[in-house]
Amino acid sequence: MRNISLDLLTSAELRVTGRIIDASNASLLGEVAIDDEWVTVIYKPVVGERPLWDFPEGTLANREVAAFAVSELLGLHIVPPTVLRDGPFGIGAVQLWSEQDENFDLLSFAQSRDDRLRSMVIFDALVNNTDRKFGHILMDGEQLLGCDHGVTFHVEDKLRTVLWQFTGEELTQNDLILLDSALGIDESQLRPLLSVEEIEAFYARAERLKSEGIYPEPSDDWPAVPWPPF
Repeated sequence: MRNISLDLLTSAELRVTGRIIDASNASLLGEVAIDDEWVTVIYKPVVGERPLWDFPEGTLANREVAAFAVSELLGLHIVPPTVLRDGPFGIGAVQLWSEQDENFDLLSFAQSRDDRLRSMVIFDALVNNTDRKFGHILMDGEQLLGCDHGVTFHVEDKLRTVLWQFTGEELTQNDLILLDSALGIDESQLRPLLSVEEIEAFYARAERLKSEGIYPEPSDDWPAVPWPPF
């Protein structure tokens, strides 16, 4: 994944080049002008967000950026660089495009016990990801990445994921260190993007995971896997 400063991603000229037609919300393919070349990005304007009954209207872009912020604050680097900025269709989330390795067997990897997936499982539990599909898992070289984090950080537990292979197992020492880091995040770093209640729920999830000491288990109160799973 290319190393581009967030300031440049925020301020460089942005143009729209196409649309991802199978996305439920407006997801536009775009380019930003950086260092005399056009770099591919995904642009999700707030005006293109489809209203959801359980999420406040016009907040999905903020949640995309908040997921990136948490990933960076925890040192995971599991979300491609994502910023909130103005564009041809107004304010939205702009994320650096990550190329999927054509030789990557996504389905086999996502159902494996590769240790890199453990951090993604903990990350999804912390941000309360309701939509971890197979298609939202990327491999850029050796770097595991996740995309599409617009439906995260709900105050109610809504975890839905295809990554349940570690369910009920004891957390590793690295997982516990990760949870301590989450509890140490200064709320001021999330406050511009999330409500006070959503930030408090984030800390509560971290506390609960640490206290229980095991990987999350599916709930009986809602579907455990997003549909469709790809």
